[in-house]
Amino acid sequence: MTTRITRDELRDRIEAGTVTVVDALGGDYYARQHLPGAVALVEADVSDRAAELLPDRAATVVTYCSNPSCPNSGRVADRLTALGYTDVRKYAEGIEDWVGAGLPTESGVRAR
Repeated sequence: MTTRITRDELRDRIEAGTVTVVDALGGDYYARQHLPGAVALVEADVSDRAAELLPDRAATVVTYCSNPSCPNSGRVADRLTALGYTDVRKYAEGIEDWVGAGLPTESGVRAR
């Protein structure tokens, strides 16, 4: 089971640079807005791209999706754990909660 992380803890870790954030939505969702510093990694690409995007398997990785009912972040977290990542957490509230709290987001190019 993946450990959950609160919005405040995630915000603090992003600000401190002690976490890699994974946007499990990808595509247009990622291009429109994502958490600061997030990388786009959808379930279908985890096996092929995890080592490239997340080279340190012992580093803290937090996955997120749109909201608590979106299963993508849990699926990506489970796949990362199966690949040997040892500190995978899930921001279950998702980007809707983040934006609703008035926290900053970034936009970026469409993920491939």
